[in-house]
Order: sequence, then structure tokens, then C-alpha cells
Amino acid sequence: MRFLQSRVVPTSACLLFAAALAGCGQPPAAEAPGAPAPAPAVSQVERGHKLIIGGGCHDCHTPKVMTPRGPEADLTRMLSGHPESDVITAPSKQEAGSKWTTHVNDHLTAWSGAWGVSFAANLTPDQNTGIGIWTEDMFLTALKQGKHMGAGRPILPPMPWNWYGQLPDDDLKAMFAYLKSIPAIANRVPVPLWPDGKPIEAP
Repeated sequence: MRFLQSRVVPTSACLLFAAALAGCGQPPAAEAPGAPAPAPAVSQVERGHKLIIGGGCHDCHTPKVMTPRGPEADLTRMLSGHPESDVITAPSKQEAGSKWTTHVNDHLTAWSGAWGVSFAANLTPDQNTGIGIWTEDMFLTALKQGKHMGAGRPILPPMPWNWYGQLPDDDLKAMFAYLKSIPAIANRVPVPLWPDGKPIEAP
């Protein structure tokens, strides 16, 4: 009598075979999404443009035109500062005891207060009346130390140099690069006035 020799299949082989059969009816796995495309590089001038807009520089340094909605920036005189044709010779007179001690003209370029009168500077690259002769170092120092041209008279309110001066140097350099790239506009902004109406540089 002959006995048939039984064949034992290892358990591990069975499991592999079962897993293979189970996978036959499954849809193919979706491919993992690729990495997002890198954002396009922004040039230094473009970065500076965004910082100038976000920093509200047009609010004071660009003359205004009056509209039904109030004063709006006159971009034909973009960042050219207080118009030289808008002559102001003395601070606004205050009523005794009045809480309204700070005043501004309709261009929002001249401010009168306890410090006297300050005028928004011409930020265009005009060589004679703007920042055409300024260097990058002068610009950074002016905003960090609150000195005109980085070494002169104090920069007066409402210019928030103490806030801008806390920006990284790369941001300040980008702002300067943008200002150097815009059209130059000849507009000689007057020097600030003391509370008595005398020019601040005068002895």
C-alpha cells in the first residue's frame, strides 16, 4: 500500500499569496503631489515699492487733489513732498486751552504743532530738491537716528522714522532702491519752522 507524501506549504508563503490576490482588484495608488512651484523672485525695487505703499509714505509725501471723497493722492506729483507753491510762513494759531493743537494742510504735507511746522520731504531722485545726492547709507542712518540726511537737523513729527528704522536693513535698502527708480520731480520743499515761525536752521 502506497501512501501519498503530503506537502506542507509554509505559512509565510500563504500570506504573501493572499496579499497578492487581494491587491489585484484595488485601483492604483494616487501619486503623491509634487512640491509647489517656487514663488517668482521679487526684485529689490519691487520689494521697495510694496514697502513704500504699505508704509503709508504717500499719505504725507504725495500732494493731494480734493475729490468728493476727500483728498486723494495726486500721482502726477508722486512722493514729491510739500508743494513749494503752497507757501506757509508760520504755525497755525492756537486758541488758549484748545485741545486741537495739531493741524494739517489739505495736501497732508504740512503739519503744525507744538514743535513748529514740518513739511513732507521730496523723496524723488531729483538732484537739487530731492534725494538724488543721497547715498544708501545716508538713507538708512536717517531712518535709524532721526537725522535729516543722516547727520543734520532732527526729523520732525509726524514722520515715523523711529518705526521705519526698526525694519531690517534689506527692507530699508529696498525702499531706497525704489525711491531712486521713480521719476525725478523738481520741487523745493521749505525748511521746517520753529514755533516762532523762524526757519529751523536759522540761528
